[in-house]
Amino acid sequence: MGELKLAPTIRTYIENHIRERGYKLQQFSDVTGVNVGTLSAILKGSRPLAMNQLDQITSGMGLEKGYFYEMYGVECFVEAAPHWRRLEPFLYRCAELNKLGCIKKVVYQVTDDRSYISELFEMAENLYSKEMNEAALILYECVAAGEKYQHSERLALCQYRIFLINIGHDQKVNRLVVSKLEPFIERLDEDYQLDAIKDLANAYWGLHEWDRMRDLACQLEKQSDVAMRQTKKLTSKTQYPLYVYKAYSNLLIANYHDCSENYKEALRYTDIYEKIVVTYGIKDNLIDRKIRSFAKLNKYLYQVMMGVREVIPDYINCIEKDEAEILPALVKILQSANRHQYDVDDLLVKFKKEIAIQFNDTYLRGGYTEQSWYYRRVILFYELSVYYFRRHRYDSGSKSLLISLELSIFVKDDAATLKCIDLYGEFKSHLSKEIENQYKTLISLLNPNASL
Repeated sequence: MGELKLAPTIRTYIENHIRERGYKLQQFSDVTGVNVGTLSAILKGSRPLAMNQLDQITSGMGLEKGYFYEMYGVECFVEAAPHWRRLEPFLYRCAELNKLGCIKKVVYQVTDDRSYISELFEMAENLYSKEMNEAALILYECVAAGEKYQHSERLALCQYRIFLINIGHDQKVNRLVVSKLEPFIERLDEDYQLDAIKDLANAYWGLHEWDRMRDLACQLEKQSDVAMRQTKKLTSKTQYPLYVYKAYSNLLIANYHDCSENYKEALRYTDIYEKIVVTYGIKDNLIDRKIRSFAKLNKYLYQVMMGVREVIPDYINCIEKDEAEILPALVKILQSANRHQYDVDDLLVKFKKEIAIQFNDTYLRGGYTEQSWYYRRVILFYELSVYYFRRHRYDSGSKSLLISLELSIFVKDDAATLKCIDLYGEFKSHLSKEIENQYKTLISLLNPNASL
């Protein structure tokens, strides 16, 4: 019969290292900085190995940080009953070294019986505050899966954090995380509700679901009004002063009318949110200045969309000082130029460098979400291609169209992809064989199950 070999332990690795190097225990103690008596007890198995001691020993053995973490997780928390005072530093160190696999293996083991749910939630919040989002996400998902009470505020906050971490450029993922968050909005603590509604409305903007965005904007205004009337409330966990949410709700409704091409109503709601900030705001406050700046820019923008070309120079004077506003402005100007059939070649020359940056995927988002920024890039190149094609500049048009198509496939935006396919079909007879081959290569990337 063959001999059954036991898997090596951290202790056997240490013992082998000491033997191979010919160390006395005192010499190894000097190398690692761990007390010789402590080392002796660890090797005899009479004392558990603490995280800081593990890191010291790993360094003294000349191994990379975290070399033994997977083994340590199994030995201390999977094969043995875990203790929080040992588990907590282990999870923090794994998060710092981005050893996500180690975190997953351990936390799902210790939450089988809902142990340490509260502690894991507090740690997730701490990691999130330090922008260690991938590690925090594992803990939030684990807490959400193990939460006993489905109407608890903690579960709702976990779902909100999961949404914030996951929302990004992939529209398929965005639809999923939006649908998961929505049932939990009303279960959130009221201090978090305003931010959650705002963020959910922004996500629906990115998904081009304007009606749902408007509904949430109306809800945001109602709840901000209620919060503002509760004058006894001294503290708030909201990200911004309460009046900002009232102003932002009207900004979203203005955006809704912009998307509906009802620019007179968009201008009316722009006046409303500007007045709110003037009424409730603090002079020279950063967020107030930002909202007033949005109002000024959007008043020009809506006039541009109505075909008032004369305001374009003033609009450009405002946006060119803020690099993050150049892309959104170019998108709208191109849409207006294509709709009202006027020439903007001078602006394309002026912002040639900024447009080239969008080709290279190196961009400054400013205050815009990743989701909305990618959508604007998709639309920029689509509108550029329309502009060039209508002027029989087919080389420039095809280059822009392929970029728009590639980006729309990357973000999984089926509606935008379909628009690109239709535009290609309209001008296909004017395009080269090389462009046709590049187009076919991109189309081959489409998921066969895509809803096109």
